[in-house]
Amino acid sequence: MKPFEGITVIEFSTMITASLAAMMLGEQGARVIKVEPTETGDPLRYIGAAKGGISSIFANCNRGKESIRLDLKSPDGQAIIREMATDCDVVIHNFRPGVMDKHGLGTEKLRSINPRLVYIAISGFGTKGPLSSSPAYDPVIQAHSGMTAAQGSGGQAFIKNLMCDKLTAYTAFQAVSSALYVRERLGKGQHIDLSMLDSAMFFLFPDAFQNHTLLDEDVVAQPLLSDMLYDMTLTKDGGLTISAATEAQRAGVLRALGKESMMEDERFNSLEKLIANLQEYRGILAKSFSELTTSEALERLQKNDVPCARCHTLDEALSQEQLQASDSVQIQDHPLMGKLRAVRTPARFNGEALSIGNPAPAHGQQTDAILESFGFDDRKIAQMREDGVIA
Repeated sequence: MKPFEGITVIEFSTMITASLAAMMLGEQGARVIKVEPTETGDPLRYIGAAKGGISSIFANCNRGKESIRLDLKSPDGQAIIREMATDCDVVIHNFRPGVMDKHGLGTEKLRSINPRLVYIAISGFGTKGPLSSSPAYDPVIQAHSGMTAAQGSGGQAFIKNLMCDKLTAYTAFQAVSSALYVRERLGKGQHIDLSMLDSAMFFLFPDAFQNHTLLDEDVVAQPLLSDMLYDMTLTKDGGLTISAATEAQRAGVLRALGKESMMEDERFNSLEKLIANLQEYRGILAKSFSELTTSEALERLQKNDVPCARCHTLDEALSQEQLQASDSVQIQDHPLMGKLRAVRTPARFNGEALSIGNPAPAHGQQTDAILESFGFDDRKIAQMREDGVIA
């Protein structure tokens, strides 16, 4: 049994945050109904590589769901959602504050209909403050949160990945899980507000803000972990990463290079001295690694139990033996998209990986089936389609 079997989620979303959070609930057993506008649906459907009218990034955030095409601006469309809300467990959306209230689908309205409902509203900046009504996308939140400043010394750089979108989705998934647990104990649902900016700050703070945490004047600042761990080590034919975080691992690096004597060197024989002379230390090691091939360096480091890795291309990452051994990446057949890769949800329960959900739905693919499951008969459905409420 999957953890959230028997839970029904209604998702209203554009782009990543709510879509990915709802997909994770679905991967762990929930029924997820994605409500999309009748015209074009979620704009994520049309971004990037696509086949059969569905983009790969949409497929990666929406598998295992059912899609209904519904006009939320019409009173009849809003009435349908209120009817569905009487028999669902979670509503999740990532619209700006006030949008769902304008449609008569805000938290107070739906939770008055169903007090057991868990309602989560994701926004860029929350419900208060000068930016509360501002639009937000991942690069905007990277900039606001200091994530761009954390990528390099003295400059600003973006992580070229939808980090803030995805970490907000993970935070939303965790919050909904907690709210459902509380409901099991108390019998009541609750409202959750979640800000992308707050999520990003909480995610970054432990290490990126390590020199902005202690406030007394006598605090001694130290180099950031990111400055110590994230340099590329260049070899004769490429590069690798080494994370020698302990004294034993640092000794392992020196043994691998035949430089054991550096452990006793007055410049490097304590952590304090090593930090003070870090650039000189790294220069010596860099010269030794530049005389080895990547394979030679990896073999020596692995023999000395040093955490290290070749920096893979995306193709190499997919084909590595470790992922094959854990059966983490699977191939699915989609009736419109053809063959596509999918990565399993990471958590394994009782040692067993969860099955991957069905491929992402076409726009409105399950409209009739969803409505039928909530008690709407064929005649009512046909009338709603004729009136343009559904498509």
